[in-house]
Amino acid sequence: MVACVYLPHFELVVAAAGAQRGASLGRQTLAGRALAVAPIPGGERPGGGTARGRRPAWVGAAARIGEVSGAAEAQGVRRGMALGEALARCPELALVPADPLGVAEAWERELGVLESIGAAVEPASPGVAYFEARPLRAVHGPLAATLEAAASVLEQRARIGAAPTRFCALAAALAVRSRRPLVLEGEHARRWLGAQPVELLSRRAETAALREPLERLGVYTLREVRRLGRAAMSDRFGAAGAIAHGLAEGDDTQLHPRRVGERLEESLEVGEANSGVALARVLGVLVNRLLARGELRGRSVRAVVLSAQLLPGGGWRERVVFRQALCDPERIRLALSVRLAMLPAPAAMLRLCVEGFGPAPAEQGSLLERDPGAQAQGRAGARGRSQELRLREALAQARALAGAEAALRAHLVDPDSRVPERRVVLAPIPE
Repeated sequence: MVACVYLPHFELVVAAAGAQRGASLGRQTLAGRALAVAPIPGGERPGGGTARGRRPAWVGAAARIGEVSGAAEAQGVRRGMALGEALARCPELALVPADPLGVAEAWERELGVLESIGAAVEPASPGVAYFEARPLRAVHGPLAATLEAAASVLEQRARIGAAPTRFCALAAALAVRSRRPLVLEGEHARRWLGAQPVELLSRRAETAALREPLERLGVYTLREVRRLGRAAMSDRFGAAGAIAHGLAEGDDTQLHPRRVGERLEESLEVGEANSGVALARVLGVLVNRLLARGELRGRSVRAVVLSAQLLPGGGWRERVVFRQALCDPERIRLALSVRLAMLPAPAAMLRLCVEGFGPAPAEQGSLLERDPGAQAQGRAGARGRSQELRLREALAQARALAGAEAALRAHLVDPDSRVPERRVVLAPIPE
């Protein structure tokens, strides 16, 4: 049984609480107000960074707003809507500065308290997380007690749903309107899921683009998607259509809980050094402090998160994956100084956090080989080891950028099949 924890309007609640200095985190921040998260300055892309040589996405009325409150949704405002259209539909709409740093910190705290009750958590997006509930019955008792334990440790009021699959559990959590969790089991879960709107498909990245074309075709519920059949959905929409039909049938992939690892971070109040060369010096101090930590001794750094609290309000966050695992402070500082130039406003505080560790800084072979044949064989072996190390380095960089399934190996299964998907199967490459 998969449990889904849904924190409504999570990003907006955190951003609104940060905008009101000293405000407590809670839904009372949004009560009866038409709010929306303002477009992120600098045109941040989903993968991080800013497109060079292009006009920032936040310039002008074509900027896309972030998460919106319930009062704004009631007037037709939706997340991702153009700023000009949102203001036309809701003239009293108030924009809250985006705070990706605060959202990341608050979400990490929520995930930490969920893991403290013994749950193996798979975070989907800020405000949505899944975990397998059955293994926790030995700790907390029946399913209802397990879900109650999860709700009691969270800082923000949560909606919780439980169902046989991840997608069905998400639909149940979105349908909850009280503190009582919604539990769906067996055939009842499949029938209930069929009556839900196709809008649920927009909650999954693979099928988010199918909602609008399906509604234009007159398909409004998942039961109607199911009746279309897998072949028709796949023929019309490709792989996304096949995935959507599987979700409507109640099929889904297994959970992939995150690995709980070490978290090393250093922060420093910027003070008067909120731009220019002085800010670069503050960055250098942070890098030196981080590399001086005893926990990092003997290891290199693969990925870091550079974040800042901005003086006008809100925050800024940039994830940096190095092309090569580093332990040299000068090279790390040079790589981060390029991202530091993307700050949309003067900073009040700068923070550096290690997100991924690399291998040991160096590997040294034999210095002297007396036998000439052994020397030649040693050189050939060294070239082979060098190629293997470069390949492993490339795989580690790809995994750090795009996840554990970024690098897969193709295994030949049925070379004579007329269906391309049956000829080979993709399997993860062991680390």
